[in-house]
Amino acid sequence: MATAAYEQLKLHMTPEKFYVEACDDGADDVLTIDRVSTEVTLAAKKDVPPSAVTRPIFGILGTIHLVAGNYLIVITKKTKVGEFFNHVIWKATDFDVLSYKKTMLHLTDIQLQDNKTFLAMLNHVLNVDGFYFSTTYDLTHTLQRLSNTSPEFQEMSLLERADQRFVWNGHLLRELSAQPEVHRFALPVLHGFITMHSCSVNGKYFDWILISRRSCFRAGVRYYVRGIDSEGHAANFVETEQIVHYNGSKASFVQTRGSIPVFWSQRPNLKYKPLPQISKAANHMDGFQRHFDSQVIIYGKQVIINLINQKGSEKPLEQTFATMVSSLGSGMMRYIAFDFHKECKNMRWDRLSILLDQVAEMQDELSYFLVDSAGQVVANQEGVFRSNCMDCLDRTNVIQSLLARRSLQAQLQRLGVLHVGQKLEEQDEFEKIYKNAWADNANACAKQYAGTGALKTDFTRTGKRTHLGLIMDGWNSMIRYYKNNFSDGFRQDSIDLFLGNYSVDELESHSPLSVPRDWKFLALPIIMVVAFSMCIICLLMAGDTWTETLAYVLFWGVASIGTFFIILYNGKDFVDAPRLVQKEKID
Repeated sequence: MATAAYEQLKLHMTPEKFYVEACDDGADDVLTIDRVSTEVTLAAKKDVPPSAVTRPIFGILGTIHLVAGNYLIVITKKTKVGEFFNHVIWKATDFDVLSYKKTMLHLTDIQLQDNKTFLAMLNHVLNVDGFYFSTTYDLTHTLQRLSNTSPEFQEMSLLERADQRFVWNGHLLRELSAQPEVHRFALPVLHGFITMHSCSVNGKYFDWILISRRSCFRAGVRYYVRGIDSEGHAANFVETEQIVHYNGSKASFVQTRGSIPVFWSQRPNLKYKPLPQISKAANHMDGFQRHFDSQVIIYGKQVIINLINQKGSEKPLEQTFATMVSSLGSGMMRYIAFDFHKECKNMRWDRLSILLDQVAEMQDELSYFLVDSAGQVVANQEGVFRSNCMDCLDRTNVIQSLLARRSLQAQLQRLGVLHVGQKLEEQDEFEKIYKNAWADNANACAKQYAGTGALKTDFTRTGKRTHLGLIMDGWNSMIRYYKNNFSDGFRQDSIDLFLGNYSVDELESHSPLSVPRDWKFLALPIIMVVAFSMCIICLLMAGDTWTETLAYVLFWGVASIGTFFIILYNGKDFVDAPRLVQKEKID
């Protein structure tokens, strides 16, 4: 069993040092951080000065260097998600960012402003819902990966053994990571979604758990992070595991999602759907092969389900993906293109059964992981479905929920929870739990990547498409449009700072934050408001004659429309772009 992290902590603060006291039974360790030298050492409880200001905390997220110096980030509030396998899972709900420095008098006005902006970026990431942790259980690995480990691995601390793809505070913990003696104070934190439910079918009780692990490699926001990087890491990569625990037996089914793994971009330019650009210069096969080599090593066989449109602006991406799979010629990969929007147009979502029937035999071959109550592995999952649409959000989540239900049907029958011939869809109480959980998962993943809740969740929650759902999709699409164009630059900078893709250097002669915004970006709101307001005013104010009124309307109408098209033509000049890390431009 992994060495547990300390669960009960107290933070003692003096002007010179932070003291983090372990309050678990029998613990005497105190983590000491010198606020001047930044040195981290291990002390005992007797070393804590009586004069220190004391408060309870629930974990150390890590440390980060900003313009004013170092900061300590701690978890100040948590809520219990649930328990499985006798381990408590928590969601971190509030944090505090504490400065090592006692004063900011050493900073210039510009440095103060930059430091304030960096703090706002940190707090922005911390305020995005979805940070989870356990002090006794390794949340970063699937059940199958945990079952196939060495005794040495099992003796490691949670920080040492964690899958680094899913440790969102890995950069923040780098100083503690370098000192094994303080690892029990270091808490790996997952970003994504976790829900747990105690369920009953046929009078038989079981735990049902859904975990989505969001990768911190090539992390970012919707339009600024697409495709893959040179290491083969895909944007918006999420590993989703569905777990069943019944009478000591445990079963799991794992799926992945991730951006189309070639070099492409879709930079915001005020158009509702910016045109995707596929690089003409990049070595697509190199990145593509790196991506799938790692996926095959980790998960086994890959059944790729590409849900994007096979016409219009998405068509070149579908063709490129299909060509890459064919060129690689790997027997470990199967490629299925399913035009979700075409097949399900006019709200014919029952036609998703076409895809499920098409992959049914493949799903049976991939199987699922199952370990019996004696701890013996009965079945292994031989591969995963890797699903994607353009964002890997809405269409992807719908398909993943349907594939997961089919696997769960087989698992519960094998475990004896479902009778032969019984359908999971007929179990009304469980179906409600199941659908709502997958819809909540969709919303969590969408908020973290696109900034709003997911689309199409009415189908996930109810099993059918509704007119109210269409209206809600329209509303969320409008919010996405605004955020993607006018606030995603800040959101992307925040993530890059948090994950260590950008490191603050207070000696830098020119801070990237000092680069002034283009005047067109600053003027856009005023131009839009004035033009459209005048158009509306003209409609409300009648002139002396109808010709005079018509002239007013035509003048301001043409001005509004002209402004709109000028903005669209030069849209990239008006959007909020990242400033910390230069995002690659696709030629």
